Amino acid sequence: MNPASLKALLALLPACLLLLGSAITFFRLKTVPLILQLVGASTLVVVVLTHVCEALHLFPGMHWGMEHSVGHYLDLTIAVLGFALFPTGYLFQTLRDRQQLN
Repeated sequence: MNPASLKALLALLPACLLLLGSAITFFRLKTVPLILQLVGASTLVVVVLTHVCEALHLFPGMHWGMEHSVGHYLDLTIAVLGFALFPTGYLFQTLRDRQQLN
């Protein structure tokens, strides 16, 4: 196992835990901020899975490791989306919970 695949597999655990926690919370409360959080966590899992595919050389037609390839820009776009949606959903849910306490 090469170091890149090991790093990708190790990153899969926290991403899946974020997804699991977001899914449990969403199915319990079902609010709009939790939808954002769930979609953000899902996209982060997709990013990690693309890095696993890159490290294991799956889907070579996507040219994952090349800088100006479709796979690179797809991975970058999904990562930016995930890192924007997850904290936004978390922030809005926290503000909503605080407002309900008052």
